[in-house]
Amino acid sequence: MPGKLQLYYITDRTQIKSSSLEACIERAIEAGVDWVQIREKDLPARSLLTITQAAAGYARQRHQGRTRVMVNDRLDVALAATAHGVHLGTRSMPAGAVRRVVPREFLIGVSCHSLKEALAAQAAGADYLLLGPVFETPSKLPYGPPLGIARLREVTAQVKVPVFALGGMTAERVGICLENGAAGIAGIRIFQDCASVQELVRDLHARAEEQKS
Repeated sequence: MPGKLQLYYITDRTQIKSSSLEACIERAIEAGVDWVQIREKDLPARSLLTITQAAAGYARQRHQGRTRVMVNDRLDVALAATAHGVHLGTRSMPAGAVRRVVPREFLIGVSCHSLKEALAAQAAGADYLLLGPVFETPSKLPYGPPLGIARLREVTAQVKVPVFALGGMTAERVGICLENGAAGIAGIRIFQDCASVQELVRDLHARAEEQKS
């Protein structure tokens, strides 16, 4: 039986229509999102550090500190800001190299696109994986077809760390991702384009509970 649904918000301030990045992060934390990955690759280090420090501090003050704040790629910023961890892409520092130099409690996430990559990331010390794109999503169309549910099931069956399904996520797709071993869903638009992230989080958890019953 699937465990409790985990929700993973990835930021992209270029897609925010009527608010600030800081406000979006705070609303997501207040709503009970489990993870926030600050993915602002073009920001100068100082600006990224300021945003991350504020987000990590806010997360630790709310909901018993349940929300973990991750920084995409920039290990230096993650450590300086006392974020919960770093998320690594295919062009980032290898997970094994990061694991050797960070505190034990520091979290490492890795983006994967195949079973081979997932197994390698797990062996290198990753705490969780983002697998995608599972479904078709506009931002990933130039890179080829989506992986599909069968590939998600293949990966979750063979790795022990949590796997988040990424790419084309909607409320209606939560159930099938959980059925096929995902620990939760990850995305940008699902959290940033909704009318209310609090209502979205309630709806997603309700759907997950309905499925389990």
